[in-house]
Amino acid sequence: ALWLGGCAVGSYQARNVDIKNSPLVNPSIFKKGTGDQALYRYVNPAVNIKQYSKIIIDPVMIQKDGELDQKELHNYQTLANNAYVYLTQAMEKDFTIVKSPEPGTFRIQMAIIDADSSKPVRNTLSTIVPIGMGLSVIKFAATGKQSGVGEITVEMKITDANTGELLGAALDRRVGGKELINLWSSWSN
Repeated sequence: ALWLGGCAVGSYQARNVDIKNSPLVNPSIFKKGTGDQALYRYVNPAVNIKQYSKIIIDPVMIQKDGELDQKELHNYQTLANNAYVYLTQAMEKDFTIVKSPEPGTFRIQMAIIDADSSKPVRNTLSTIVPIGMGLSVIKFAATGKQSGVGEITVEMKITDANTGELLGAALDRRVGGKELINLWSSWSN
C-alpha cells in the first residue's frame, strides 16, 4: 500500500487499451508491445530511419471533440497543445523541424483518443488515509488503475512526408500515479 500510495510515480503503462478506437491506422497492423514499449505498435521492417533528418509535426488531434462539452473540450485542447509543444521540443533535439515535405522528411501525427483527469479529493484520500490506501490497492489489483488518478490514451503515426508510406505507429494508454506534491492538480500526471 505504501508503494502504491506514497511513491512519486508520475505515470505508468495501463494493462490494456481498446485497439478498435484507433483513428489513425488500421488496427490490424498492430502487434503487442513488450516491456516499456507502447501497448500496441507497428514498425515497418523495410525502413532505414537513418535516411530521415527532418520532421513535420502535425497539430495533435482530439478524437472525441464532438462528444465533449465546452469545459471538457477546453481541457482536451490544452492537453493537445501541450502534447504538441512537448513533442516538438523532444524531436527538435534530433531532427530539423520543417513545415513542408522535403527529401529525408517524415511526418508525425498524434491523436488523443481519451483522457480523464484525476479526482483530487479521492486521490488525496486514497494516498494518505489508510482505508483509502487499502481500497486503492484493491482497485489497482482488479483494474490496473489506482483510485483517483487520471489516464490518457494516445495514438501516434509516423509516415514518409513525401510518399505517405507508413513507417511506424503506436497506441498506448498511460495511467497517472500517486505524487504527493501534485495531489490537488487534476491534470498534473
